Amino acid sequence: MENLGYLTVLLGFCLSVYAALAALVGKWRRNAFLELSAQRAVAAMWVMVTSATVLLLYAIFTDDFRLSYVSSRSNVDLPGFYKFAALWGGQEGSLLFWSWILATYSFIAVYLGRRAHRDMISYVVAIMMSVQAFFLMLIAFVVSPFQVLMSGSQITPMADGNGLNPLLQHPLMAIHPPMLYLGYVGFAVPFAFAMASLITRQPGDRWIHTTRVWTMVTWLFQACGILLGARWSYDVLGWGGYWAWDPVENASLLPWITATAFLHSVMMQEKKGMMKVWNVVLVSATFLLCIFGTMLTRTGMVSSVHAFAQSPIGPYFNVYLTAMTAFAVFLILSRLDYLKSENELDSVVSRESSFLFNNVILLASCFAVLWGTMFPVISEAFTNEKISVGAPFFNRVNIPIALVLLLLTGVGPLFAWRRTSVESLRRNFLWPAAISVVLGVVLFALGITHFYALMCFILCAFVGITIAVEFYRGARVIQQKQGMWLGRAMVELTHRNTRRYGGYLVHMAVVVMFIGFAGSAFNEETQAEMNVGDKLPLGRYEFELKELTEDNNPNYFSGVAVIDVYRDGQFLETLKPERRQYHASRQDTGIPAIRARLKEDVYIVFAGLATEGQRPVIGAYIKPLVNWIWIGAWMLVMGTLIALIPSKIKRIAPRTRVIATARKRHEVFAK
Repeated sequence: MENLGYLTVLLGFCLSVYAALAALVGKWRRNAFLELSAQRAVAAMWVMVTSATVLLLYAIFTDDFRLSYVSSRSNVDLPGFYKFAALWGGQEGSLLFWSWILATYSFIAVYLGRRAHRDMISYVVAIMMSVQAFFLMLIAFVVSPFQVLMSGSQITPMADGNGLNPLLQHPLMAIHPPMLYLGYVGFAVPFAFAMASLITRQPGDRWIHTTRVWTMVTWLFQACGILLGARWSYDVLGWGGYWAWDPVENASLLPWITATAFLHSVMMQEKKGMMKVWNVVLVSATFLLCIFGTMLTRTGMVSSVHAFAQSPIGPYFNVYLTAMTAFAVFLILSRLDYLKSENELDSVVSRESSFLFNNVILLASCFAVLWGTMFPVISEAFTNEKISVGAPFFNRVNIPIALVLLLLTGVGPLFAWRRTSVESLRRNFLWPAAISVVLGVVLFALGITHFYALMCFILCAFVGITIAVEFYRGARVIQQKQGMWLGRAMVELTHRNTRRYGGYLVHMAVVVMFIGFAGSAFNEETQAEMNVGDKLPLGRYEFELKELTEDNNPNYFSGVAVIDVYRDGQFLETLKPERRQYHASRQDTGIPAIRARLKEDVYIVFAGLATEGQRPVIGAYIKPLVNWIWIGAWMLVMGTLIALIPSKIKRIAPRTRVIATARKRHEVFAK
């Protein structure tokens, strides 16, 4: 097993190196055979990496505890569902999974682009295979998942494994990491196409369409990964929150921010031939931040509940990241003449300027998050003292930035290209602004005085109304012309321009999520040691500990606190938070109990037993509006999928022009 695993990884590494070299040599020497050979080597490499991944999964499911990775990440009684999660639950397996996803992306990208981008596909192959070769080199020679347990010269298998980290034994952790990997790894494809377009000085912007579609797909995966991670944190970690500005959380956010900026500014290049340098920089920065985030997670550079322990791969990542950054910078600087803008900004009040402001604000947020994440590392390097940067810094900097972005979400799409007239501003924004201000006054009168929360609600109302009005106006025109009911007209409107109206749905999803974010300003919490029969008050709620129960199964032992929940003296529900201790790892973790409602969640944690008296410690939280975040997440997925669907385009006019031209030619030849 271990020898076959080593062999498949080594063959995959050799094939990726060959594919990169054959693609370059074939392109430089105009040897079509070598170029085709490189493309086929990509397919063969995918077969090898897939085989290695299947072999490791087989070892996990058959409890092959001769392998160090299997013995440290799985055990006999681990449920089969979580044995899949063991594949990416450790350093070595996660790198193999990373490589398999890249191999799959590479195979699909080459297969789909071999004809449409014939002039530059060899460079795409070379760039993607260089990335693949780096990761397979790490797996083959530095941190192999097929390393066996040895005592001297003898293989010494364990009777049972140490089990998977308890925090990973949750259904969301079988989905969250793959989604993040699909995002992280997928950004290599638009980077490869962007660099290949610079190398070949591609005429026109045909490559931009391919890059945009790939970026949208991987952006969606990254967004899903981030939101699933937030939900996992909320459901599992037991601190009542969904985002802690943890370094690894930040590392996943950084490339998502730059990809968001690219998806907005790329429209400037498609419509106006502007911001070409900026777009290439954003694509490059997104990929490099993905590599940076992977390094941050796996080298022990930062301390995080999400990060792996110290490993020997840090220096390799430093060298590789430096080399790829130098390559991208050199290529961009050497092609500045090719990247000149075709138009200039005509007015500050225009759609072009809104995209520009949007990019500037997004990049400011990206820099703030990056600086706060890396400041402890930088301070330790220069002063030998690690100065931590906590959530207050990130909130203080990013909340105002987020509110400005929320405003631009509403006003930007409704500005006209080139210049927006005063009449257009009045027609589009007067009533939404008036209604949102009135709403703000009403909320203030009702006692909502928290400044940022109040501003967030006002802006959410403003943006939501502008988007709803835009949908209504377009649908109303179709309804009047075709006599269909309004809901059907909205579907028809969206189908005619899926990219635009799918984007509006994504913006509406952002509005809904911001409502949920604003709710955190009104959180309530308390914690106390309790005896059976004791009551714990919190705001309008009261929690009574009815009993403590115990359970035991082959995987873990659990203690359960049975708690009745009352609001204003009226019984609502019985909640049962757990405290589990896993047999294999001897680690314990809590499973909160949540009563989820649209208005607010009741969130109860069994935090453990007090040191003295062995009384249970119960934590209770009231989390207003948090479910709006998860509703917004579903809306974001739906809007992005709609934007990826081709629009309903009629091609009658082009066909008419072709026929007319053909008739003229026939008349000329007849004469």
